[in-house]
Amino acid sequence: MINSIAVVTSGGDSPGMNAAARAVVRTALGEGVRVFGIYGGYTGMCDDHIEELTSRSVSDLIQRGGTFLGTGRSTRFRTEEGRKLAYDNLKKHGIEGLVVIGGDGSLSGASLLSQYGMPIVGLPGTIDNDVWGTDYTIGCDTAANTILDAINKLRDTASAHRRIILIEVMGRKSGWLAMMSGIAGGAEYVLVPEVKFDLDVISEEIKESYSYGKRYSIIVVAEGAGSAVDIGKVIADKTEIDTRVSVLGYIQRGGSPTVEDRMKASLLGERAALALISGASNVVFGYDQGKVVSIKLKDAVTNTKTLDPELVRLSRVLA
Repeated sequence: MINSIAVVTSGGDSPGMNAAARAVVRTALGEGVRVFGIYGGYTGMCDDHIEELTSRSVSDLIQRGGTFLGTGRSTRFRTEEGRKLAYDNLKKHGIEGLVVIGGDGSLSGASLLSQYGMPIVGLPGTIDNDVWGTDYTIGCDTAANTILDAINKLRDTASAHRRIILIEVMGRKSGWLAMMSGIAGGAEYVLVPEVKFDLDVISEEIKESYSYGKRYSIIVVAEGAGSAVDIGKVIADKTEIDTRVSVLGYIQRGGSPTVEDRMKASLLGERAALALISGASNVVFGYDQGKVVSIKLKDAVTNTKTLDPELVRLSRVLA
């Protein structure tokens, strides 16, 4: 049985990371296992910013966005020397297992670190919901609701001025956020990196709908599909309709987590701690149709998650 574990958050922050880390800490302590927090992601692991945590260390956190442990991206950890240093720092504190909360890049780093013999359990923490093998990632629900709130507000001003409004959201490789919020927000078009689109066709359709009396159009653009500013200029020129662009940016990462993100992150945190303590390693815990499932760490980081074609179809039908 493992007697001492650590938890680290890495990569982009996402609402619910605190809930997951809190669950890891309190579950482990309940099992009589010591818990350490690694501050600043893999950079903190290399710099030995590691401290033992108590139950009070994670009090008053579940409602907060971000991550109390801090996060970041480390170029040093990408080298073999950096990972060896990080491993040595973990062993120096007597740490026998590690919970890594982060996206595909963070989990890839965890997979490399595991080659030194450190037992690792991963949790998918990213607003993009792009980790293979799981329907859900920590923070994606809160981010989608943040975007939806913006769409609701922008719809009001779009209608008042008979404008076309483009909303650029995060998602360099994955259009999940754009697609979910676009469908839920009643967007006329959702542009994602996974699906080709034709601005000539879109512009003609918008012009025709306005000729029949339509008052506004909402277009949600995932950043990986192209710059909403550039796309907006093209559409404005082709339609000759007043067009505006709103780039949401990092506001999507913040905010108090939703009930779904708090609950699912807490369940994943508990499962990760119990699994690690009992000897599990090189797995990621996620969700499949509402149930917690385990995924091989190697599979999670070597496979690419694809956008559900049913969402693409639904967005076109409802538009």
